[in-house]
Amino acid sequence: MSGQIPKNTVLTKLSSLLSKPVGTGATIRARRHLLDWMGCAIAGASEPAGVLLRQARGEGASANAFYWGGLGNILEMDDVDKRALLHPGPSIIPAALAMASVTQPDDETLLNAIVFGYEATIRLGRAVGPGHYAIWHNTGTCGAIGAAVACAALLNASKDQTSHAMALAMSQATGLWQTRHDPQSMGKQLHTANAARAGFEAARLAVAGFKGPLDILEGEQGFFEATCPDGDPQDLVREYPSSWLIHDVSFKPWPACRHAHAAIDAALELRERVDLSDGAPIVVETYSDALKFCDRAEPSTVIEGKFSLQHAVAVALRRGAPRLGDFDPAALVDPDLAVLRNRVQVTPSDEFNAVYPAHFGAAVRIGDHQVTIPDALGDPENPVSDDLIKKKALMLIQAGGVPKGDAAEMIASVLSETGTLSASLRAFEEVLS
Repeated sequence: MSGQIPKNTVLTKLSSLLSKPVGTGATIRARRHLLDWMGCAIAGASEPAGVLLRQARGEGASANAFYWGGLGNILEMDDVDKRALLHPGPSIIPAALAMASVTQPDDETLLNAIVFGYEATIRLGRAVGPGHYAIWHNTGTCGAIGAAVACAALLNASKDQTSHAMALAMSQATGLWQTRHDPQSMGKQLHTANAARAGFEAARLAVAGFKGPLDILEGEQGFFEATCPDGDPQDLVREYPSSWLIHDVSFKPWPACRHAHAAIDAALELRERVDLSDGAPIVVETYSDALKFCDRAEPSTVIEGKFSLQHAVAVALRRGAPRLGDFDPAALVDPDLAVLRNRVQVTPSDEFNAVYPAHFGAAVRIGDHQVTIPDALGDPENPVSDDLIKKKALMLIQAGGVPKGDAAEMIASVLSETGTLSASLRAFEEVLS
């Protein structure tokens, strides 16, 4: 095919698929995810990784896409599509907001762009296969395509330009899971920042006429051949029951790795039924990926605590619903939590493996008492209320130093279907300036 221009590639098909009307239901959902990301980003900005990103930031909208793109994942409270095994918000929304600062779109156009971006990233994440996720950080590798789509929509790009924007973005896709093996690494945040900026720049270039390899996904030296041993690029354009896949995305109520959430939910329910003073073993059964990422009996850093089933379950049993401070260094050396953590035994379960990743499940057993959670709180099968989404956002925005009244006003502005987003977005930029 050398020298020929591909005519009917996966990306050109995806561009056509993304041209259908969005509808009010999806834009309302996009408001919730926008608010959720803003809370995560504002709180993340005051963390060590956020401070360093701020110190190193450049000038202009592209620099904002990168800076904001690094913030949303810092606290591990960002939204997640469990079937794609990725977090769409941290790359798509910052890229869209950075582009919106240039194009000044109305609310509907901005929210539509976010919906389009989520669709592209989630479809790619679901197509890459478990072999990709075993090595590659899906949020980083698949985030750029959604960022590009969102930015292309805000630039009023044609279908052809959108296809090239996606191709250029995927030429830059990257992110390796080795980052999780070093507790000091901030590589995950670099992955999301890079994806946001790559999508932003890819869209600008494509609209200017810059061309990308349209068969970058399925080509003989393309993305799937290089990184997806059991993936199928044609799955990007398969039919799904949901009109838009943003409806399938989960909200994370607890400040820990999503793989620990079902166990946290089970422990929270179990704590009302058991006497923790009898010293009985605490047995956690869950799917193998949860153990691969979160089997850490003796966490010594904040990020290790967030990726520790043992610590997360101990916190839920001893203290109740986990808060940000429950993963701070002081909590990791708390003697009561340490004793309880040492009683936690984790084991893989064929039952939970059989339905993963469609279902993130876990069971916690203490003596004769057991609680089984088939779907973590925040999943579409076990949804959180709008009230909990607001409470989470309020907690995060206040943690970022914003007074309660200002935070509440920002939340109301983002969720209001009759107002405009411009005021809340200006307030967001001022907080992070």
